[in-house]
Amino acid sequence: MLFEQPLRYAVRTDVGLRRQNNEDASAVRLAGSRESFADHGHLLLVADGMGGHAVGELASGIAAEVVPQDYLRDTTGGDPADRLAAAVVRANAAIYAKGESTPDFSRMGTTCTALALTPQGAAIAHVGDSRCYRIRGQRCDQLTFDHSLQWELIRQGMDPQSVMLNEPRNVITRSLGPAPDVAVDVEGPFAILPGDVYVLCSDGLTGHVQDHEIGAIAGSLPPEEAAKTLVNLANLRGGSDNTTVVVAQVGEIPEGVAHNPTRDPTRPMNPWLLAAAWALAAVLVTGLALLLFGHYVAGTLVTGAGGALLAAAGFRIWQKWYRGPRERPLHTAGSETAVWRAYRSAPAVVDRAIVAEAGQLASQLQRTAAEERWPIDPKRVEKHRARAAASASEADLQGAFQHLCRMIDVQMKGLVQTRRAGADRLAPPRPKPPPPPPDLSPSPAARPE
Repeated sequence: MLFEQPLRYAVRTDVGLRRQNNEDASAVRLAGSRESFADHGHLLLVADGMGGHAVGELASGIAAEVVPQDYLRDTTGGDPADRLAAAVVRANAAIYAKGESTPDFSRMGTTCTALALTPQGAAIAHVGDSRCYRIRGQRCDQLTFDHSLQWELIRQGMDPQSVMLNEPRNVITRSLGPAPDVAVDVEGPFAILPGDVYVLCSDGLTGHVQDHEIGAIAGSLPPEEAAKTLVNLANLRGGSDNTTVVVAQVGEIPEGVAHNPTRDPTRPMNPWLLAAAWALAAVLVTGLALLLFGHYVAGTLVTGAGGALLAAAGFRIWQKWYRGPRERPLHTAGSETAVWRAYRSAPAVVDRAIVAEAGQLASQLQRTAAEERWPIDPKRVEKHRARAAASASEADLQGAFQHLCRMIDVQMKGLVQTRRAGADRLAPPRPKPPPPPPDLSPSPAARPE
């Protein structure tokens, strides 16, 4: 990534519908100068605290403060992923020390997923079950491994479907704070291409929104609208936890800026090139067969042409495969490969199914808003509904989806206002302050002279 490339981002957090306080935290630190970008790049972080009451909120807040502070102060150079992991380790030490200082804070902890977009690529340091996704083209890749009981059992070879049905989802196996030492997963650096979208989120989102929905929403909407839509969808499906989302979109390289073009290392080999190589190999075998059966002239011509063309195709494959840009495989620091796989991948496509679901959701909200008289502007709702219908009639699925998401956002604001007003009405009245004690001092008239 270049310093000249713009980075559009948005941060959205919500307490949810069942929690009293928000234990999530986030941080975004953009490099303000070319020198700072060369040293550290742009930093994004999400942390999800645990421990109950204000303890989890304190732990995630320490992570969101210490990791950026220590990472940006580190000017030793070297691999940005390793330096970012070192900052996460220091944050763990700070949270552990705080927990040991007071019995009420004992065993407090937090997840932490930090992403640095640097000139060397995208580097990730990760602990817990918060996630980092990358949306590139029509694919959504999960770049981090969930440190959860479910994922650990699946990695040990258990049947994924059985694990998901029978094991609790919210049990994590690694976090910052409970122990003096912590193992930090280091991922990357990965190539950064113009148009890449990164999503960092707490499990309040992934507990309700599926990967393909995250990919479709973040890949088709501007970051601000994508973050709002993701949080709205999590709340509409139960809002059982705090939800925090950071969406960042890498811009195009401005004209006139010198740069070396970057090829997508995750893109598979061109199947036509491989098919051509196999066809030329068949031609070569045919030529050898002709020679074997005594057709020396034809066999020599066919074998020579097939061999020459096959050598040219093989050289081209060698160029693209072995000399192309390479990336580290996930969580295997120190080795490189041209074969790359995400922990999970899903399509990031706005198709008819996701548009239909958004339309159904918007219509249900519209009916409920009318019945319960939510404080919303019906003209704004109708405007977005009409524009969505017009886009759908022109087969513009992305435009229809965008207006439906805006329609949902308007209605969700009315829902939040209604819930808050209801909570205020149901809250117990504050007790009146006791009257001041009577003045028992003697009056001036009663004082002896």
